[in-house]
Amino acid sequence: MELRHLRYFVCVAEELNIGRAALRLHISQPPLTRQIQQLEEELGALLFRRTSRGVELTDAGRVLYEDARGILAQAERAAERTHKAAQGLLGRVDVAIFGSGIFGVIPQLLRRFREACPEVSIVLHSLDKEAQIDALHHRRITLAFNRLMRPIDGLTCETLLTEPLWVAVPSGTALAARTAITMQDLREQPLVLFPTGSRPSFIDRVHEMCRGAGFTPQVAQEVGDVVHAVALVGTGFGACLASRSAAHMNMPGVTFRPLHHPGHDHIDLCCIYRQDDDSELLQALLRCLREGAGTLGDGPP
Repeated sequence: MELRHLRYFVCVAEELNIGRAALRLHISQPPLTRQIQQLEEELGALLFRRTSRGVELTDAGRVLYEDARGILAQAERAAERTHKAAQGLLGRVDVAIFGSGIFGVIPQLLRRFREACPEVSIVLHSLDKEAQIDALHHRRITLAFNRLMRPIDGLTCETLLTEPLWVAVPSGTALAARTAITMQDLREQPLVLFPTGSRPSFIDRVHEMCRGAGFTPQVAQEVGDVVHAVALVGTGFGACLASRSAAHMNMPGVTFRPLHHPGHDHIDLCCIYRQDDDSELLQALLRCLREGAGTLGDGPP
């Protein structure tokens, strides 16, 4: 029994007339009659009785009609889901984020993708850079977000946008009263740096910026991520540099001010994925991320 037989049967059952069903199916009556007869022979049951107006369903025909409609509906749903999956509109993506990645830009980008592809499940994983790279190589995640990436064999590191750098300082201090902060303002200020772990990282970027401004930073503490860094700022440990996304934390005792350091006051946001991943789901995600980055970024990649 083929789906074609069920479609023909259901059409005749709905029209209760071979001629009208044939017109609806765009075939002639004799082939349609033969298809129904073949179905009856295969099932060993009479499905229709002839009447003066056409045909009517037998008890066996009524049972098959109910089941056939459900089978055809399932087949249609399967075809639709397969088509959506082929277009990257159905499935699951595992995405790795980092420290401040849960604030600001990345959630906005992923929300755009969820709105565009509501039938795709997005599963987030909080991983540091080294763990992200390992997870990509072992195909445990589809894509990762991070910053300051170096070339990695087998992976593509694509810069989506750049974000302004801001400075977190203890509230109530002289620096908190300023509208913007320069690197020179941080010359005598203890700094909390992040993240510890694989290098190069944002710690190296801060050291480089301090050297460019003509001083060596006074490092009060190095911590694993921006959340711990900003929390220490709130307890008076010092100041820390972070992306503008970090300001969404709204941590008690902390004031965020934009950094004024022309040419060096932005930081990149990259997405990382496997070079051999040609899935439509990844391509759909990348298209959405690129479109969103064009409206959220503050400077050219």
